[in-house]
Amino acid sequence: MLPSVWGVPPSTTKPTRIAVLADSDTRWKWGALTASRIAPGPSMEAGPQGEAQVAPALDGFLLRGRATPTPRQLAEVGVRADSLKEVTAVEFLRTMAQESYDVLVLSLVGGGVQAMLHGLKRVWEDREQRPVVVTGYVGVVYEKLADGLLLRHGADLVLANSRQDAERFRAVYDGVGADSTAVTEVALPFLGGAKYTGEHDPYTVVFAAQPSVPESRKDRTYLLNRLIQHARLHPEREVLLKLRSKPGEHTTHIEELPYQKLAQKFGELPPNFQLVYGNMGEVLDRTDLLVTVSSTAALESLHRRIPTVVLTDLGVREVLGNHHFVGSGCLASWDQLDAGHRPTPDADWVARQGVAADGSYETAFDAARERITKLLAQPGGLPPLTPYYTPATAPGYLPGILARHHLGPDGTPLPGAPAHDKEPGPVRQIVRRAARGAYRHGVQRVAPVIRRMGEL
Repeated sequence: MLPSVWGVPPSTTKPTRIAVLADSDTRWKWGALTASRIAPGPSMEAGPQGEAQVAPALDGFLLRGRATPTPRQLAEVGVRADSLKEVTAVEFLRTMAQESYDVLVLSLVGGGVQAMLHGLKRVWEDREQRPVVVTGYVGVVYEKLADGLLLRHGADLVLANSRQDAERFRAVYDGVGADSTAVTEVALPFLGGAKYTGEHDPYTVVFAAQPSVPESRKDRTYLLNRLIQHARLHPEREVLLKLRSKPGEHTTHIEELPYQKLAQKFGELPPNFQLVYGNMGEVLDRTDLLVTVSSTAALESLHRRIPTVVLTDLGVREVLGNHHFVGSGCLASWDQLDAGHRPTPDADWVARQGVAADGSYETAFDAARERITKLLAQPGGLPPLTPYYTPATAPGYLPGILARHHLGPDGTPLPGAPAHDKEPGPVRQIVRRAARGAYRHGVQRVAPVIRRMGEL
């Protein structure tokens, strides 16, 4: 049985079956929570005979790779499913050929979405009924807009987390002659929590760290030093460094220079300075000032109306992602924060970002839910998936994307694809876990050393 995240009591009515395929902890969180919000049918209202509607049934699939979440990361996300298993792309496609779902959420990087769309088109080509396929972005879209969008084209719904993104998405699709009707405006699915009502005791400042922004040791050390200095300047405040992962774990992005390792070089830290993990929502419950470079946590904070700062110390640059917050009223520096500055967000900017601080969040997913309901009721089932990229339109690009997931140009598993014809046995599963551990160690520990040696 699903936990209370669905917010719906169980019944004997047949549940909506939803599958979510994700490739990192953050994308699992986005995919699972999105599934809960767009699931058609169930509501708190009674059914035709007075019975309660049944909660959707969620099956989770974690795509094997460098960022496959660990059990600790999954527990921190706080979203559970009826079943959860780790799969290769080919194993997932085999499951989709055998199982019947109502909705499939692809919560992957763009190339992964494109590969699955072609693979699914192939495995469903002889089926009368297929699931509604949904995809989108985990958070703020500030880079690779055209590339990422065209790789996601072909899904029945491409979710845009804000009015601004919906307009940009449609403009890209229309601009290349692709069908833009799949673009559907929603909001970030993980917003929520109590609205900020005033200062806590002690006043708490939280810096939301990001795995790859900024990237250099110099910049990350600078930010950590300023955070520690702020704690020393304000001993009456509690200063928290909110970390995404522990050393050796991967998130959506590779973290080569974890802040917890950099902190070891600072010697004795102020008593009011702490490194914390855990669910971001729980940390925001005690936050009076949220500081970040460009984390999606800023949008979570703004949704709750918590004072929020996007740092300008390293410049306002596309590579940092903080350029997205131009016009937000949240841009400020550590010097200003040390002096007591508290930003006031621009209401018009916030309204365009899917933050829904005005109370409209409860209806933000209605359009997506209604659209899915109509698609599922379409006579004769849904037509085949039609991605923008095909062997004819992108012959120099698409085959390489599909090959990375062991698929041929037509979406068929390539010869020698891992476990394309049978379930992996116990020995193969053990070898996989060992190989993945070695790969993670290489990416996290060995590769950075080699890169640094090359810079000498």
